Amino acid sequence: MVARPAAAEPRPTSASEGQPPKAEAKRYGPFTRTQWVGAIILGVGGLVLVAALVVMLARWVVGLESTQGFLAAYPGAYDLPEGAPVGFPAWLGWQHFFNVFLIVLIIRSGLQVRRETRPSAFWIPRWSKDGSGKISLPLWLHQSLDILWLLNGVIFVVLLFATGHWMRIVPTSWEVFPNAASAALQYVSLDWPTEHGWVNYNSLQQLAYFVTVFVAAPLAAITGVRMSGVWPKSATVLNKAYPVEAARAVHFPVMIYFVLFIIGHVALVFATGALRNLNHMYASQDAVNWTGFWIFVASMVVVAAGWVAARPLVLAPIANLFGKVSAR
Repeated sequence: MVARPAAAEPRPTSASEGQPPKAEAKRYGPFTRTQWVGAIILGVGGLVLVAALVVMLARWVVGLESTQGFLAAYPGAYDLPEGAPVGFPAWLGWQHFFNVFLIVLIIRSGLQVRRETRPSAFWIPRWSKDGSGKISLPLWLHQSLDILWLLNGVIFVVLLFATGHWMRIVPTSWEVFPNAASAALQYVSLDWPTEHGWVNYNSLQQLAYFVTVFVAAPLAAITGVRMSGVWPKSATVLNKAYPVEAARAVHFPVMIYFVLFIIGHVALVFATGALRNLNHMYASQDAVNWTGFWIFVASMVVVAAGWVAARPLVLAPIANLFGKVSAR
């Protein structure tokens, strides 16, 4: 009789065998949620380390004898021309609020336009008979806010020069540059320059406000007009001289500048005497009390309400007053 081969012993299986493969974690862009958390923690830690090293280096530079002489000669600000106004009038506070409200919503709608691929609603101008000029509803909001922001800016500049307040934000001496360098060094070393905002900005503030009002804002307007529907599409020579690609290449970095300016501006407002600074901007008074703070809180509630309301359900009836809103 031929012997039958012995049956093979069963191979032990692991607990995972026979089970469906584990689903891959959802990715948000290039990373999963856990990877994003790790990257953010690592990035923040790296920034804190770099900031600490920069502060230590700045404090060492400030301690040098030659730097002490420079700081004594250029304390961070220079005297304004004789007759320069003191304080902040009420119209400036209102202008500041309108500007904050509009620029926040402009940034929100601009980012929405930049990332949207399939808009859910469109706006067609009332004068259009063939549907020309059709744009997405977020783009209509962005361009409408731009018009209001430009109007507010024109009123601001007119009042600025009519009342003499231009001297507070337009450099009137070459000393602005060494004083700005001095103020920057003092900020970085955390031995911040003395604040006299009710009377005079330091030179770094003055340059920042000048660039924002007279450089960044016009650039945003000029590039925005080039990208808008009001630009003549048939002007071949003009389009060749000023291509839309050039406008796009400038428009987004200008928006990033405004974001960084707002972050830095708000941080310094709260870090250099919040109650007094908020009173300057919102209550038109040089005092340390809570009046400006509560006006600021109320203004932020209005801005937040505008942010939440900037959606098709709310925008469509408003846009219909100036044209026709349609779905895809």
